[in-house]
Amino acid sequence: MNGYSFSFAGLALTALSSGALWWHEERVLTVSDLHLGKSDRVARRSGSLLPPYEVQDTLQRLDNDIMQTGAATVICLGDSFDDLAATDSLSEDARLWITRLQAGRRWIWIEGNHDPGPTELGGSHHMALSMPPLTFRHIADSGATAEVSGHYHPKATVRGKGHAATRGCFLYDNSRIILPAFGTYTGGLASTSEAICRLMRPEAVAILTGPAPIAIPMPRSAK
Repeated sequence: MNGYSFSFAGLALTALSSGALWWHEERVLTVSDLHLGKSDRVARRSGSLLPPYEVQDTLQRLDNDIMQTGAATVICLGDSFDDLAATDSLSEDARLWITRLQAGRRWIWIEGNHDPGPTELGGSHHMALSMPPLTFRHIADSGATAEVSGHYHPKATVRGKGHAATRGCFLYDNSRIILPAFGTYTGGLASTSEAICRLMRPEAVAILTGPAPIAIPMPRSAK
């Protein structure tokens, strides 16, 4: 299983190359911002057509992580769908796929700002979830501790000799972890943005996703 292991709130956690967070001791797999149905939403609102494979691609990567980890619990940290109508546009094959992934395990939908959680697709639904010592929610609470959240789709850039690479990333410090967006077609907010810099402490680390996850000091604005 390809990932970067680190300690947080006294726990051993692994940031997987896919963008999922694995808590081995409790067999909990957490993903954020699936944004299923984004291509459908873009077509409805703008008329622009994107290749309509993002639902299948996102579910396939999630399926792979569940099978590789043997997760007993899956937590979807909000914005699982791109908007309310995207749930209705989900194909029957995709609905059956989600049902199969839920079978035999605890499945938790956390409410996001794009959707309240797809109540007709099974699983349980929460605004936030406490699994001591961790608290799971969609948008970070600036006063929280031992918090796992999403929402910002963080990304970071590593500069080498003559080139730069930008990847989605996990961010963590002594108080919180912010997960990257898991969904295909999701954009990202640079770790140098004011919104993220306000949340993360000076010691914050960025773990870049991709084939070889690496940890670096969180890139910040030069200001």
